[in-house]
Amino acid sequence: MKRQIFTADHEAFRETVRTFLAKEVLPHYEQWEKDGIVSREVWRAAGRQGLLGLAVDEEYGGGGNPDFRYSAVLAEEFTRAGAPGLAIGLHNDIIGPYLTSLATDEQKARWLPGFCSGETITAIAMTEPGAGSDLQGIRTGAEDRGDHWVLNGSKTFISNGILADLVIVVAKTTPEGGAHGLSLLVVERGMEGFERGRNLDKIGQKSQDTAELFFHDVRVPKENLLGELDGAFVHLMTNLAQERMAIAVAGIAAAEHLLELTTAYVKEREAFGRPLAKLQHIRFEIAEMATECAVTRAFLDRCIEDHANGALDHVHASMAKWWATELQKRVADRCLQLHGGYGYMMEYPVARAFTDGRIQTIYGGTTEIMKEIIGRSLLS
Repeated sequence: MKRQIFTADHEAFRETVRTFLAKEVLPHYEQWEKDGIVSREVWRAAGRQGLLGLAVDEEYGGGGNPDFRYSAVLAEEFTRAGAPGLAIGLHNDIIGPYLTSLATDEQKARWLPGFCSGETITAIAMTEPGAGSDLQGIRTGAEDRGDHWVLNGSKTFISNGILADLVIVVAKTTPEGGAHGLSLLVVERGMEGFERGRNLDKIGQKSQDTAELFFHDVRVPKENLLGELDGAFVHLMTNLAQERMAIAVAGIAAAEHLLELTTAYVKEREAFGRPLAKLQHIRFEIAEMATECAVTRAFLDRCIEDHANGALDHVHASMAKWWATELQKRVADRCLQLHGGYGYMMEYPVARAFTDGRIQTIYGGTTEIMKEIIGRSLLS
């Protein structure tokens, strides 16, 4: 079915993204996978190409266009290219809204130009060794010392953790913490007591640096409070819909791309003297995946359009996130199976897609959390 949500401008942007990937990303990606981290130069190249800060006002060097469909194009093309290691979506779609909607004019002038140029790489630090999706369990705390906060604690599984120059830290600013006692504090590279642990060794997305972060008596100026004091819980809930949509968009794009690759493969690969595509079981497998992708695509495109118009609620974003990512996981598994032994070889895109995509049902809120949100909205 022909998609109807994109204009000629969106498709022109898609070509820009593809050119950027071909020139600045794909020639270096294997080395980044070995290194466990991308180069800082590719971030600056993304800034020069206008891929960073799409929704940031032009006065700060951004694109000045909050239309989420441009972010969807970015997510789709990076997914199709098999290049999740350059976490532009995290930077633009997850961290960007905190800075554009919560920062003061002084903070915007201080942080957004570098955010858009690629000189300032960002991260958000919520997860702790003992607290994942449960924000009530956060133990990292900040003590008010008059003109500054003293921050202590640790975070883990932080994407961009090694490269990040600016980290939004979720911390307790009251002894009890919880829904009414958390704040967002911005920690910057070079602050005394801010240390990075190891670059974590993951099963997939090897080139996307993911780190442990440690805060030992870090002096955070009062000017680095982002948003309202003790208001982090509301701020986090406000921005989660877009985070989950970004993950969902990548999920359906990955499923569709894997289906394309596998359809081509079974047409060429022979077994028992004829192409795999001649076997009824193979045709049924392809038919089932194609139908599931088509149905999911229709729902996702509606969600993308609604979000671009400011009409998407958190329940439908949760539906999109859990369904699209679980579909991605199922399709990756079935497509690898149809590739046989070759599917287990990293030289085949399906193998890397299998490991790279496994995190999709976990970060941004697990599938189980998504179901809880949906069920609670229907039954409360």
